[in-house]
Amino acid sequence: MASAVDEVRTERPAAPSGERQGVGAGRGFALLLVVTGFAGLLASWVITLDKFHLLEDPNFTPACSLNPVISCGSIMESDQASAFGFPNPMLGLVAYGSVITIGAGLLSGARYRRWFWLGLQGGTLFGVGFCTWLQYQSLYEINALCLWCCLAWVATIVMFWYTTVHNVRQGVLRAPSGVRSALDEFHWLLPAVHVGIIGMLILTRWWDFWTS
Repeated sequence: MASAVDEVRTERPAAPSGERQGVGAGRGFALLLVVTGFAGLLASWVITLDKFHLLEDPNFTPACSLNPVISCGSIMESDQASAFGFPNPMLGLVAYGSVITIGAGLLSGARYRRWFWLGLQGGTLFGVGFCTWLQYQSLYEINALCLWCCLAWVATIVMFWYTTVHNVRQGVLRAPSGVRSALDEFHWLLPAVHVGIIGMLILTRWWDFWTS
């Protein structure tokens, strides 16, 4: 009997014609895209609303500004919060909404071409890279954390790694059989380590504050 974790794995291609017909995904991976997309969308929506409130009233204090470290307001008022000339969460509204749509399509049986999966891979790679830059800025330049941003970071990391696992297993990304087997068996390890490293950086960055 398959374990609950197996549901996140995606079925292997059955025939060479799969590339011509498109590549689908298992229910677990499709649900993962919907859930992580929704988490990121929720975070982006809340941050966007708070950003508008700040623009209307400079004295507005977001609900997630709890102390000098967990201070969403400090993040929103920084230059890094508009890296492309507009508020970062507006990009998230589009990106995470698109991921939800893709996941919903997979749940209904959609099959996408290889170029589409490569596009999703590139998009999630950009997302996790952008989140990494934001993490560095948050920890070492702005010196504050935003809880909603943290939710978006985790959602993007999980989304990226499981998209990578799916694409390797389906042959969208070429990899040796040993790598495919390792990802199949330990698909949870990479996202867990990635999130764990960020957690340790946050813990050590403000160790005196957490322990005081």
